[in-house]
Amino acid sequence: MICGPDFSITNVVAKWPGSVHDSRIFKESALCREFENGHVQGILLGDSGYALKSYLMTPYLNPSEIHMQRFNTAHCRTRVLIEQTFGIIKRRFSCLHTELRVSPQRACVAIIASCVLHNIGIMRGDILPNADIIIVDEWDEAEDLGGDGKTVRDHIALNYF
Repeated sequence: MICGPDFSITNVVAKWPGSVHDSRIFKESALCREFENGHVQGILLGDSGYALKSYLMTPYLNPSEIHMQRFNTAHCRTRVLIEQTFGIIKRRFSCLHTELRVSPQRACVAIIASCVLHNIGIMRGDILPNADIIIVDEWDEAEDLGGDGKTVRDHIALNYF
């Protein structure tokens, strides 16, 4: 899943079994191909299980300088939005809080339907009460930095942190 700063789900892939790593699911997704081909602009945040790309920022594994540490702190505080989105969706749809006892095909439909209904709730301003959430301001536009993931991440860390 990919979410926006308002907890809306902007992309979801629900066709893989639970034992497949998130990074493999993303690597084989249509959205990844769109980023790779330059058809989608922007930057995604992923944990250290993802490959660092010019469009997919991961934290520094061993931040040795203060700007790297600050980047990691900001990365963590922003990436927590997806974890909060998972929590909101699980509270909203209790069937997602435990194991779905249906066929894999029906489970995929239930997950996608829950995401659609969640987004409708977001559009209506229906956030769950007492949700521990942090609103993060969105960047207006992602700067086209070119280069590989390490170059882009270093540029961002040096110039913004």
